Amino acid sequence: MTAGVETGASAQDRTLDELRLALAPEIAAAAVFDGWTDNALMEAAALAGVQPALARLAFRGGAMDMVAAWIASIDARMQSAYAGGALDSLKIRDKIRTLVLFRLDATAGQKEALRRALAIMALPTNVPRALRTAWSSADAMWRLAGDVATDYNHYTKRAMLAGIYSATLAVFIEDDSEEHAQTRAFLDRRIDDVMRFEKAKARFLREREGFDVTRFLGRLRYPER
Repeated sequence: MTAGVETGASAQDRTLDELRLALAPEIAAAAVFDGWTDNALMEAAALAGVQPALARLAFRGGAMDMVAAWIASIDARMQSAYAGGALDSLKIRDKIRTLVLFRLDATAGQKEALRRALAIMALPTNVPRALRTAWSSADAMWRLAGDVATDYNHYTKRAMLAGIYSATLAVFIEDDSEEHAQTRAFLDRRIDDVMRFEKAKARFLREREGFDVTRFLGRLRYPER
């Protein structure tokens, strides 16, 4: 049984949000064999001592609800592991690398569940929610890395990290190299690309002191007449 899942009456007393987070790791373990199906949900519910009707109510949105809850449970584990400035001694690129690798390690032994989850998220009806979920995970990583940007950088950083993480997952599920060396090398290259971009952007802004990027982007959207 996955650590953190309580059995018996205590499980029944959880809120639906708490129940989703508690059941999600067990559902993922079952999804390796059964996919993100009702069978996987019922297996997780039985292990946790949760009534089938209550489990189905918690995941009434079906497979996408299960996948989203699994991702949220990984977010929660990541935040617990690195809260309180645990990454403060690292450079920014190493903070991001550490967090992404933590998330990959969290799916160890569950690549088939991950593969099926990515396929579910790619369905046209699920894409908007999948994008919101990716954004939320990227936001959690940047906050743990100490990012406090509130201007347009807040959005560009999260968009870039969500893209890096998604691309890295695609490599990860096909990677059979020792200790996922190929995935780690891919991730390092993508982070290096972003770091070079950030340095170039900073240099561009310094050379144009007084240049207001936010105003410039606003004019692109709403040209002066």
